[in-house]
Amino acid sequence: MTTSLTIATKPIAGQKPGTSGLRKKTPVFMGPHYLENFVQAIFDVVGAKGKTFVLGGDGRYFNDRAAQVILRMAAANGAARVIVGQNAILSTPAASHLIRLNKTDGGIIMSASHNPGGPHEDFGVKFNMPNGGPAPEGVTEAMYERTTVISEYHIVESQDVDLSKVGRSDLAGMIVDVVDPVADYAALMETLFDFAAIRAMFAGGFRMRMDSMCAVTGPYATEILENRLGAAKGTVVNGTPLPDFGGMHPDPNPTWAKALMDEMFGPDAPDFGAASDGDGDRNMVVGAGIYVSPSDSLAVLAANAHLAPGYKAGLKGIARSMPTSAAADRVADALGIGKYETPTGWKFFGNLLDAGRATLCGEESFGTGSDHVREKDGLWAILLWLNILAVRKQSVAAIMAAHWAKFGRNYYSRHDFEAIASDKADAMMAALRASLPGLAGRGIEGMTIAAADDFAYTDPVDGSVSQKQGVRILFSDGSRIVLRLSGTGTEGATLRLYLERYAAGPEGLDLDPQEALAPVIRAAHALAGIADFTGRSEPNVIT
Repeated sequence: MTTSLTIATKPIAGQKPGTSGLRKKTPVFMGPHYLENFVQAIFDVVGAKGKTFVLGGDGRYFNDRAAQVILRMAAANGAARVIVGQNAILSTPAASHLIRLNKTDGGIIMSASHNPGGPHEDFGVKFNMPNGGPAPEGVTEAMYERTTVISEYHIVESQDVDLSKVGRSDLAGMIVDVVDPVADYAALMETLFDFAAIRAMFAGGFRMRMDSMCAVTGPYATEILENRLGAAKGTVVNGTPLPDFGGMHPDPNPTWAKALMDEMFGPDAPDFGAASDGDGDRNMVVGAGIYVSPSDSLAVLAANAHLAPGYKAGLKGIARSMPTSAAADRVADALGIGKYETPTGWKFFGNLLDAGRATLCGEESFGTGSDHVREKDGLWAILLWLNILAVRKQSVAAIMAAHWAKFGRNYYSRHDFEAIASDKADAMMAALRASLPGLAGRGIEGMTIAAADDFAYTDPVDGSVSQKQGVRILFSDGSRIVLRLSGTGTEGATLRLYLERYAAGPEGLDLDPQEALAPVIRAAHALAGIADFTGRSEPNVIT
């Protein structure tokens, strides 16, 4: 027996979704009517009657309960069908693929990406459009406006839907299809990559360590790497998704994936190491004794993508977020294809991908992807690396050395200063922006500032303009400083400081990145007054 209820509610402040949806502490989402208000705002904006949606999440705490609420609300709002991952599990790229594969009207993804999970940690909800990509700013702004005036929400009163078994059921007249979360995604990967060549490489003794960080990619990596490609059992570690990610911070970088880094730089290092994040859209790649920065990874994947069957016809273009290094630009120039510099946020790549202007995209924050979905895709990037290694039959270190010898090296690093008081972070950025007009021509640390601006982007497809996307300080020798505040955390602000210095070679290609970047780092601290404004002189995370 089911009953459809309309429940009176009041607007709840602070429900403004960012580029990655709405993220708050889990107890906030679990509070009275909070999740329901936001979900109703989604359905009020995009419409639900007669529509089909995809639903899933990364398995973090409250994922299972939130899924039941969303299903009952979808039914009460008149949705015709919801495709949901078994046990409410779906990686973000797998959800994007299911939206596209089934030509649905969009999807709701429950995740706070790389943020920690647990009863007192983070939770998130975001809506993806029918193209499989994150909702654009106009849609998220409409959702926010709706949360400020909402007065009721609709929900079916019923027993929980059994999400533990694959199959079809009915919820108040709405079809609920529970699907294997891995099967369709794995089938897509088989069309893109040379599984036979990768399988032969593993059979020949190639060793790999994949750290899924107790997050969503565990089942995907186990099925694809161990079951389909023949990697040794135990290749995937921390492969069971846990509500609190086993106490880990599921962000694949050298700080939070320290155990993997220690192994890859140890005496018996495997040939290849990789990690992915909470919802499966980010990746870190490491070779025996060598770390590959996200910027370099994008450039190497772009230069070698033709070695994989799915990209043998070549690339249409390469897009990167503005803070990402210019290494990929050099590859695009060499290939004679388009290159695009966008604001941070995968939604900005969506228009380029949909318009056929770009094939590969990458962000500085360990996100890489292609036109196979409309999200970044951690496991996809790892599989493309494996395809390249299988065809070239070289180590990661050898491939990187050859790449730098051909294109030069963009030394690059990101320094994160986390949980800064928002007023202090805002004051620092305001002062820096005010100083920009007078910086050109100034000398500092033996370098000359060529230009300084606050990055603005005009979308080449739809003409939309995005202002104040990050402060750029450009030096005449090709060095670069970028500063921006990130909204991906739930406490205070995170200052992201991006540092870049180009070495054309043949000398100076094998320095430690922090050593090579030392003068740029000192210049950044002096120009922005980081310590003066924040009281912090050392970052929490260096990548």
